[in-house]
Amino acid sequence: MNLRTAYVAFQTSADPPLTVAGLLQLPQAKQPLPAVVICHGSDGVDGRGAFYAQALHAAGVATLEIDMWAARGTARGAAARPGSPVETVPDALAALRFAGRQPEIDAARIGIMGFSWGAVVTLLCATKRHADRLGGAAPRFAAHAALYPVCWAYGRVPALALTDLTGAPILIQTGEKDAYDGPDAGEKLIAQLREAGEAPVRGVTHPGATHGFDRDLPAQTIVDPFAHQGVGGEVLMAFHPRAAAAARAEVVGFFTEMLASRP
Repeated sequence: MNLRTAYVAFQTSADPPLTVAGLLQLPQAKQPLPAVVICHGSDGVDGRGAFYAQALHAAGVATLEIDMWAARGTARGAAARPGSPVETVPDALAALRFAGRQPEIDAARIGIMGFSWGAVVTLLCATKRHADRLGGAAPRFAAHAALYPVCWAYGRVPALALTDLTGAPILIQTGEKDAYDGPDAGEKLIAQLREAGEAPVRGVTHPGATHGFDRDLPAQTIVDPFAHQGVGGEVLMAFHPRAAAAARAEVVGFFTEMLASRP
């Protein structure tokens, strides 16, 4: 595959303002491409972004994977990350604006996806209170794909409320054995969002999968105060090949459909 790769940087409206770096990858095409912004989890940029990006490129979708930690001098892991995902929403919105300015990208067909922390950012960008920060006639994200986004928090943490959505479609994927949530947490969140009727929502719960099931690295147990529905404690992250492959197929199918060129 002919792929143009560029290491880029852009300003965000974070407080204080920051310069965020990213990896922009563009499949060769004659027409402007759809694109997906990729947001990492608490462990920082790892192989998960590339795992999905390679499949998106094969489907003719550009990607921009951003590094929300480096600009803040933040070490990796739950103990060192910023206080709230809300603090890093400006990074994703700046990535949307940056990607939309690239001549190879169709600004109206940019989606966003993320893992854990990045999945929370992905869903917050689907709310008008955050999406409208760009102001003016700036395009919003056209689709949102969240992987294991700590589902219990949205009804209990006011800053994370998923209300007054933009209407862009949402895909949520969770693991049945995710220690942040109960086994049916994904289904409950999806049911709540569907009942509100503000955006089309689809979801998948992967049997036997833990948090970070698509992280192709040795199993790791972390300690996080958000674990076990806010009680805190240990969280196992173990690679689950079947769930990872299925999740990637879901993501590619979702974005291929939702970012398709309209007549």
